Amino acid sequence: MSCALLIAPLISAPALARQVIIPAPPQLAATGYLVMDANTGKILVEHNADEQLPPASLTKMMTSYIVSSEIHSGNVREDDPVDISVTAWKMGGSKMFIREGTRVPVKDLLRGVIIQSGNDASVALAEHVAGSESAFADVMNQQAALLGMNDTHFKNATGWPAEGHMTTAKDLSLLARAMINDFPEHYKLYSEKYFKYNGINQPNRNKLLFRDKSVDGIKTGHTEAAGYCLVSSAEKNGMRLIAVVMGTRSEEARATESQKLLAYGFRYFQTHKVYESGAKLNTTKVWAGMRDELDLGLQEEIFLTIPRGAQDDLVAEMLIDEVIKAPIKAGQELGKLTIRLNDEQLVDVPLVALQAVDEAGFFARIWDALVLFFMSILS
Repeated sequence: MSCALLIAPLISAPALARQVIIPAPPQLAATGYLVMDANTGKILVEHNADEQLPPASLTKMMTSYIVSSEIHSGNVREDDPVDISVTAWKMGGSKMFIREGTRVPVKDLLRGVIIQSGNDASVALAEHVAGSESAFADVMNQQAALLGMNDTHFKNATGWPAEGHMTTAKDLSLLARAMINDFPEHYKLYSEKYFKYNGINQPNRNKLLFRDKSVDGIKTGHTEAAGYCLVSSAEKNGMRLIAVVMGTRSEEARATESQKLLAYGFRYFQTHKVYESGAKLNTTKVWAGMRDELDLGLQEEIFLTIPRGAQDDLVAEMLIDEVIKAPIKAGQELGKLTIRLNDEQLVDVPLVALQAVDEAGFFARIWDALVLFFMSILS
């Protein structure tokens, strides 16, 4: 089918084509790292982001994600009491200090996982959700596959060292983005600086929460094999970034190296909202319909991550079907929209009908068919 091409700058036509210069990203003292725009999923900086590494307590991001999912679906309630087993109570490493034989609400255990990085709380929740930690690990791996974490394999709910328990910086960024977008009510827990349980008040191990008001999460991790790790997220002026830093040498290093990534992303990039969902982008002719014209637009809003100052250089192209005949359903694809920045194509999405158009009566359809026939001869 033939199409009509319309080209227009999104904001205003630049006087001259120009290239926005972005300084080179910082080089971090870490094994693997990246920074991502949480809204668009665009990775701004990465180094060894696909290398499989031990995640240590960053594993607990998936543990809390699954518990949040179970609460959201109604399978678990925040006030449900959880029986604390000997296995959970005996866990070493970082602890919430729950006691064997007691019953602790899910919401308290969730805080124990997120704020105190409690291995004991993680095992207790895993047993409550799946019956055993090994069964819970199966659920973790199933969820990882659904999120596209293709280089991740979990062996436990805590990040306790285990052969084959691995992930990547890129996979952790996907998990962090899902946490933020899917369960915002529980994501708020990651910004809490302290949690007191059993008379013991423990601080959040994420030092950036105490240094930078824009940071509101997410999780630290450390083992001898993994080094010091941090997944952090911050929001400024409507832009949210996720930074993943793995394999640094100290608590201080994981915080300062993460700050470098976040500062670079906020300084040189912006999240730009281009179009609203359902907004009219064009009007086109309709043949053989109860109405002569139809509005075209997008089913979903479009955000782009672009260099700061480059928004005026964005150019949209709309390729619209040249002959559009009724009947037409709302949401039916009738063309496509592409957006370019200089020579790079950033967007390629369908243009859809914003209204339904019913078929016209018999004589109107015959008339339009004749008009189209003679138009095709003349062309």
